Amino acid sequence: MSNLATLEEVLGYTFQNKDLLKQALTHRSYLNENPDFTLGHNERLEFYGDAILEDIVTGHLFHHYQDKNEGELTNLRAALVRGAHLAQVADKISLDQYINISNGERNDPSAKAYITANAIEALIAAMRLDGGYEAAQRFIETFIIVDLDTILAEKSFIDAKSLLQEKVQEKYGITPKYEVIAEQGPDHNKTFEVAVYVGDVEYARGMGSSKQKAEQDAAKNSLHNM
Repeated sequence: MSNLATLEEVLGYTFQNKDLLKQALTHRSYLNENPDFTLGHNERLEFYGDAILEDIVTGHLFHHYQDKNEGELTNLRAALVRGAHLAQVADKISLDQYINISNGERNDPSAKAYITANAIEALIAAMRLDGGYEAAQRFIETFIIVDLDTILAEKSFIDAKSLLQEKVQEKYGITPKYEVIAEQGPDHNKTFEVAVYVGDVEYARGMGSSKQKAEQDAAKNSLHNM
């Protein structure tokens, strides 16, 4: 794990209790290889941080976006707190360099986003416990809420199917239709392939572990093609 003082400098916050910071950055897998590590892993902090993040983001949206209805606010909040966005935040501050993790997990690229996103939530809880509500709020506003303008500009807070329907209806006055093209795998682990049509024209196809996910993927690919 890299020098935590460097991370604190990036965060703009110095922990009084360094153990809180260390625990927030410790993945469960690390304990298997380091049984003498006494602080425990970060899952309880992650649980607390998730609630803090949602609370602060909700308050910010409620007070600053009074022109948005409940559904729009819910979608905006989801875009800010979703794991993929938190993983992007983690990348910006190179958080993976500071995480205590097993060698096996560190060498698994597919696990990185999940682990670093959870560490962001644990870090929020650690700040709340160490420096109070304001410390957590400052971090969330500086590193997470700051992306709101981009999310609004790209309309990435609207799910792909809704955005595609909006664009197609605006251009053609009709609604896209989805059709399952293929199913693969056993019942407990199926993969679906879905095509999306505008009129009789196939716009794109998508894959997913459920029909809904495959439809979202097809819609996303259609938007890309458009």
